[in-house]
Amino acid sequence: MIAKLISFSLRNRFIVLLISAALFGWGVYSVQTNKVDAIPDLSENQVIVFTEWMGRSPQIIEDQITYPLVTNLQGLPEVKYVRGSSMFGMSFIYVIFEDETDVYWARERVLERLSSISNMLPEGVAPTLGPDGTGVGHILWYTLDAPGMDLGEQRALQDWYVKFGLQNVKGVSEVASFGGFQKQYQITLDPNKLTYYKLSVPQVIQSIRANNNEAGGRKFELSDIGYIIKTTGYLQSAEEIQNIAIATNNTIPVRVRDVASVQMTGESRLGIFDLNGQGEAVGGIVVMRYGENADEVIDNVKAKMEEVAKGLPKGVKFNIVYDRSGLINESVESIKNTLIEEMLVASVIVFLFLFHWRSALVILIQLPLSVAIGFILLNAFGISSNIMSLTGIALSIGVIVDDAIVMVENAYRHLADAQKGKQWMEEE
Repeated sequence: MIAKLISFSLRNRFIVLLISAALFGWGVYSVQTNKVDAIPDLSENQVIVFTEWMGRSPQIIEDQITYPLVTNLQGLPEVKYVRGSSMFGMSFIYVIFEDETDVYWARERVLERLSSISNMLPEGVAPTLGPDGTGVGHILWYTLDAPGMDLGEQRALQDWYVKFGLQNVKGVSEVASFGGFQKQYQITLDPNKLTYYKLSVPQVIQSIRANNNEAGGRKFELSDIGYIIKTTGYLQSAEEIQNIAIATNNTIPVRVRDVASVQMTGESRLGIFDLNGQGEAVGGIVVMRYGENADEVIDNVKAKMEEVAKGLPKGVKFNIVYDRSGLINESVESIKNTLIEEMLVASVIVFLFLFHWRSALVILIQLPLSVAIGFILLNAFGISSNIMSLTGIALSIGVIVDDAIVMVENAYRHLADAQKGKQWMEEE
């Protein structure tokens, strides 16, 4: 078989060169379109279900949320196993699917099952799906460099402006905010005053909820002019909350300020984010969507940052604290340098041993062609250019060089022996 293939190649050199040129062009295109990342994604094909029920102990979370979800999600098609984790106020369910399962098909199946088991959970508890990313999807971390701005204002700027701007970038699954304070109105009730006015905590909560609402009216026409009637009732300050009436005692309204204190404060935090020991900072983590090109997504996020920065307050700017593109570029440059060095070294060795430039040219042509075909296969199997795959290509170059040297030297020796035999026959 090999002899026939070699014979065919020698008789049809133009066809062989044409096929080689086509493969090389296809390989160059594959190099340009191949997904680039620093590390391979070896994470499991999973869908995360997150449920929050603040104020409850881990045992209550386990009994009323984690256990019902785990038992009902186990029957999904193509599911390998389901893991559950309960902690204070939160539940995490990890649904692990088969490796060949499409991740978005899996998310649809989980979402369908969640809609049917929501009535088994406590009132007001709503499970949500995690981002369609992986464990290595954290491609860029940034903080806001905002001198003179307090942490609460920085977090509000991050949550209500920066986050929404960066989430629109193609390939970004989520922008997770961290640090600072999430502003909220905090109402501290006085039990003695509640007892004095004969009020309960649910009454206070219901009164505040009922007064934080907007009601629509109808269209009123007067003199051929239409007027839209509505009432604006959303609470906008601590003073408005303090003036809400809870009940009436002898024609005198009992207001929130009579039984509680209202203040603007931050949500309770489980930790802080410190930047280089210089104090707290506020920022975000850009999570890449499953199967995207990390290098391309990072470039798009940086371009979007420049656009978002135009709308930031004066003196506020982005500070990138982690950027995977540096490691990606170093990995790509490493394989380029390795390829060039091995091509040159192999060609010089062949030339020194054989003193034949055409033999060295065979090595120079074979190496880039082999690497190009390798990238065609990487694209075909959906493998990105990362440290693992590029290292494999670099190691395989050595094997290709060894084979080429042996084959070229063997062919050169046989041709030389044949030439000597022909000369000896002519002399005879």
